[in-house]
Amino acid sequence: MPELPEVETTKRGLIPHVEGKRVAGVRIGNPMLRWPIPENLHEEVSGATILGISRRAKYLLFDLGRGKLIVHLGMSGSLRYLESAAEPEKHDHFDLLFSDGSLIRLRDPRRFGAVLWEKGEIGAHPLIRGLGVEPLGEGFSGRLLYDLSRGKSVAVKQYVMDSRIVVGVGNIYASESLFRAGISPMVSAGKVGASRYERLAEEIRNTLNDAILAGGSTLRDFVNSSGNPGYFQQRLNVYGRAGEPCPVCSTPVKQARQGQRSTFYCPKCQKC
Repeated sequence: MPELPEVETTKRGLIPHVEGKRVAGVRIGNPMLRWPIPENLHEEVSGATILGISRRAKYLLFDLGRGKLIVHLGMSGSLRYLESAAEPEKHDHFDLLFSDGSLIRLRDPRRFGAVLWEKGEIGAHPLIRGLGVEPLGEGFSGRLLYDLSRGKSVAVKQYVMDSRIVVGVGNIYASESLFRAGISPMVSAGKVGASRYERLAEEIRNTLNDAILAGGSTLRDFVNSSGNPGYFQQRLNVYGRAGEPCPVCSTPVKQARQGQRSTFYCPKCQKC
């Protein structure tokens, strides 16, 4: 699933190509994504100009002045910029068309993505309003993680993956950040001390920034706005490496199940 680094990579790749362009309309293939694409979207966006692209959690927000287009990549989606319209393939469900003939195309084989339209305050949208702090923003800190974790018995990995606390720390990046911080993913969030949360916050930022610089992680389907894969998976320390030696101490990496997700960790380097 595309996580924060993959969505941020997509955003940065699209900005120089589409900001300032005039929208000619849309092409909708299969409108039945996670939520139906609005039937009147063509009328809503035609003639508008892309004023900017931002990201909130894993949502891309296209500012068209009269409203915002909300795009989510779902489990397997990718958003690509094309100089001209190639014939759409089976899983190409949505095109945002520009007056110069170029377009942005959403490919989503599993159809868990979304294309929505919001004319009101974006922060009040049901998908946005309950989201936690951005891990790359100024409001994120170890102190925040510590304060919000008091009394919580949930495992720390589930805690940092809770989008109501902090957004965008998906399964891969939670496992890698906890390894870098030397914290066991199994320990209760409420038992992690303030200094260790400071280290964890720092490593979450470092891990996400490193992944963005590498173009994200391509484990299955992800490609960026130019159609290229990410390469951060080549730098993973523990995720997907069960049974392989830890890069620090050579102890075999272990795998466990937490909240229906696979967790990877070093039992020696990561302490409770």
